Amino acid sequence: MPGFRKAGMIVLSSPSGAGKTTLVKKISKNRNYSISISHTTRLPRPNEKNGKDYFFISKNNFKKLIKKKEFLEHAKVFDNYYGSSKKLVIDKLKKGQNIVFDIDWQGTRQIKNKNLNYKLVTIFILPPSKNELLKRLTKRENKNMKTVKKRMKEFKKDLSRWKEYDYVVINDNLQKCYKNIMKIIKRKNKIVFDKNETSKAILISAISLFLIIISDGPKTNRDEESVNYLRNYFLHFDI
Repeated sequence: MPGFRKAGMIVLSSPSGAGKTTLVKKISKNRNYSISISHTTRLPRPNEKNGKDYFFISKNNFKKLIKKKEFLEHAKVFDNYYGSSKKLVIDKLKKGQNIVFDIDWQGTRQIKNKNLNYKLVTIFILPPSKNELLKRLTKRENKNMKTVKKRMKEFKKDLSRWKEYDYVVINDNLQKCYKNIMKIIKRKNKIVFDKNETSKAILISAISLFLIIISDGPKTNRDEESVNYLRNYFLHFDI
């Protein structure tokens, strides 16, 4: 699968439960693509392995790494710390591997501000509806409703960050979403909006309408209409 002419960084962010981790793993199966395995202070979920899914460490050790400036980016999310090792990322990039990040808006902003000499593409993943997100979180968290409610509470705040990303993709179908992301990665230029300002304004309005609908109400026919409307103005969507 072709990627960048030289190694690059692909960042996927989303509200918790929108599917970014599954998509990151799927992308990493392509030749010369590798996941940036984050350090974290949270406890492992069932089936997660140290060194494969995350590097699980204590808060004290994490803070020591911050002081030593060992992280390319780091952030506190849901009372836990997450960070990407600068050395591990740079070493892989030098070997020609494209690095895929599963991080939030805080880490994305830090990587952007680093201005590294590698191509960077940032993608924000949206769920098809708020109800669908609730279902995914309930299943993932094994019906631990306290954790689910905590993540849903942050949902609207997370959505507000989409404007900071190069692309926005709706994960209403995993395989289709993955294909759209790979199309974005293979593009030589990062084009998000039509150069025509009128089209840009229409696109922003479409996104805003969609975000309001998925944030504040149950799924209705309007959700499907908004998804279709949004697709008509996204250059990278396969319509």
